[in-house]
Amino acid sequence: MTELGLPEDILACLFDLDGVVTRTAVVHAAAWKEMFDAFLRERDGEHFRPFDDSDYDEYVDGRPRADGVRAFLASRDIELPEGRPDDPPSAPTVHGLGNRKNERVLEKIRTDGVEAYDGTLRYIAAARARGLRTAIVSSSANCRDVLRAIDAEGLFDVRIDGVVAAERALPGKPRPDTFLAAARDLGVDAAHSAVFEDAQAGMDAGRSGHFGYVVGVDRVGQTDALYAHGADVVVKDLAELGGNA
Repeated sequence: MTELGLPEDILACLFDLDGVVTRTAVVHAAAWKEMFDAFLRERDGEHFRPFDDSDYDEYVDGRPRADGVRAFLASRDIELPEGRPDDPPSAPTVHGLGNRKNERVLEKIRTDGVEAYDGTLRYIAAARARGLRTAIVSSSANCRDVLRAIDAEGLFDVRIDGVVAAERALPGKPRPDTFLAAARDLGVDAAHSAVFEDAQAGMDAGRSGHFGYVVGVDRVGQTDALYAHGADVVVKDLAELGGNA
């Protein structure tokens, strides 16, 4: 293993955004809960079954927005029209609910700002100093704005986010396609790339994409689940891996 805690043959590092680089995973989780609880309360009345942490981990975390809506609704046997990506947040459609959630996230970010994990930023800088290529891989359509908010856009050679995925018709996590696209854009094959993720869906993507190393970042106490979904190692902060991070 290298000073970065990675196998010697790793040439590229592919980082998720929310929960790995930035402290926005909790913001997304809160926005999903607010949106779904309001929807379920309106649909089922005051005795509705709330959206909880296990719902977030299993159906939503790490997935593209519309996929998360579809997966959770299916778990409750709820069917809604697909609608269109530009549906207003008030629309009773899959895309409408997704846009309703995004509206809440953006409001929270505007109100509270964005905070980065310093250990991750130091780790990325250490990786780049040692000649490794780096990419950000996120299902968020707000990825570039978030990176600019923390002055971290220059830390990545490649960005594959919700906008790029839509342009290229790339399916999101748990499929590995976005990570594979990032590795290709860096000119490195999957076997020589490491994935850094905090979501179970991200672990699934790393495993199914046959990446050389999959690092689970456990911010919320789900170490066992991250290992079960394919992590090679799980840390609470990337500083634990080394590289003077």
